[in-house]
Amino acid sequence: MKRDKKLHYFLGFCFLLLVEVLIAIYIKDDFIRPYLGDFLVVILLYCFLMSITRFSIIKALSSVLLFSFAVEFFQLINIVKVLQYQLPEIFFIILGSSFSVLDLLAYSLGIFLVGFIEFYRTYSSGNSTSTITGK
Repeated sequence: MKRDKKLHYFLGFCFLLLVEVLIAIYIKDDFIRPYLGDFLVVILLYCFLMSITRFSIIKALSSVLLFSFAVEFFQLINIVKVLQYQLPEIFFIILGSSFSVLDLLAYSLGIFLVGFIEFYRTYSSGNSTSTITGK
């Protein structure tokens, strides 16, 4: 699949970062903040990764999903307690505090949406299937 320009991904990253910050500051509910936030954060990470690397779309999608799942599983084993080390507060914010299967679902749906958009964009523009993996 053909990548978009790095600038487009960077602008997407900036927009989503603003949305995530606004959600974190102003939304205090049981759906938008935890689940929509998780849905959007994988898209944000994907845009960031695509703006700074030359990864193929498939590699970037896989990397972001793997990273997101790893963070969630670190919550499951309570990595902070296992390490017995007082991490800086930013790590607590990134790692979160509780495991949830619904978070894994939100990450998966976010990655699925991005993958669908990238595939649709590529195939609607007439690119061949040999460009899917970036080769």
